[in-house]
Amino acid sequence: MTAYAGSLVCVFCGTSYAEPATQLIGAGCPQCPGANVLPAYDLRGLGNLPVDRSQPGIFRYRELLPLSGEVTPVSLGEGNTPVVSLPGPQRVWIKDESRNPTWSYKDRLAAVAMTKAVESGAGTVVVASTGNHGAAVAAYAARAGLRCVVLTLASVPTTMKTLMQAYGAEVVALPKPADRWHLMRELVRERGWMAMSGYADPPAGSHPYGVDGYKTIAYELIEQLPVTPDVVVVPVAYGDGLSGIARGFADLATLGVIERVPRLIAAEPFGPLADALARGADSAGPVPVGPSVAFSTASPFGTRQSLAALRGSNGAAIATPDNDEILAAQLELASSAGIYLEASSVTAVVALRKAGLAPDETAVVIGTSTGLKDVGATASVLPPVPVIEPSIVALDKVLR
Repeated sequence: MTAYAGSLVCVFCGTSYAEPATQLIGAGCPQCPGANVLPAYDLRGLGNLPVDRSQPGIFRYRELLPLSGEVTPVSLGEGNTPVVSLPGPQRVWIKDESRNPTWSYKDRLAAVAMTKAVESGAGTVVVASTGNHGAAVAAYAARAGLRCVVLTLASVPTTMKTLMQAYGAEVVALPKPADRWHLMRELVRERGWMAMSGYADPPAGSHPYGVDGYKTIAYELIEQLPVTPDVVVVPVAYGDGLSGIARGFADLATLGVIERVPRLIAAEPFGPLADALARGADSAGPVPVGPSVAFSTASPFGTRQSLAALRGSNGAAIATPDNDEILAAQLELASSAGIYLEASSVTAVVALRKAGLAPDETAVVIGTSTGLKDVGATASVLPPVPVIEPSIVALDKVLR
């Protein structure tokens, strides 16, 4: 059984596209640049959050995912990641998505998107990625037995490229981000490959079915936490995770599981969403960008579904452009709470500090990926490890 209504709906103009709608994957709505088409559901008759614990990973919430009742899930046991409280007087939790199979929250998207690829009869999948997305798609393609091609950039860390290749993907690098989208568009049109990420320019967002894999973060938070959080902070590039989490909370409100939707805050290195909210605009970006340790989220654009998610929750977007501030927060979080997140994830910690909380408010930071994906960035601000003689005297000379 599934509540999926069998159609995709534009988040901006509301146009509905019936299944099969694979031509819209990665391209978004043909009528609305920068707007994705996302699955529609009929939640009537569901009295609570439906959970089937016989299903693997996030597919225990299968009734609220955009799949047929017959397809076998492509799962690596993703989801059910822990929430860890942070030290301090206020109640703030990290939802530690680095505990997923490929160490990022992209596994949730990849699990649903790859299951949809199998359901649709795809033979080859293609993804444009600077790392986490590509690694997740590569791993789940391996699990599904599908060929995977990753279009990346030469500038991404070696660890990211190695991870994608280790999972069996064929990885190629292109000079500029937009080059990947242009090539992917040709591959989808000429070869019939299924896009696992967006290729529209300006960006419309990722695989529309896969985006709903992020809904499961909201479902888990409500099951794991003692209260519905007041604030949820999400690192964003194009805001797929943000919009998916917002859709999950909307489901929970419709089902009567929660009385209110948390306020969402987008953490973004250069602020296209913050700029759009300040101007009251319907589209976000482009804004000026530069080098960033949070390279995987350092986008000049936001998407229309991101703006809708923020406005629908009375939320906000906060720019976090300072590399030194991000890396300092990364080390502080690791050394005080034992959680080592990627720089792109740590932007959410920085954004929460900038936003502030009322004394009685609670917050969740979505820790999207592990710092082990880019140890070079962290190492650049750490002292070299000293080599000493095996004596207490020598040790004391170097200890703080």
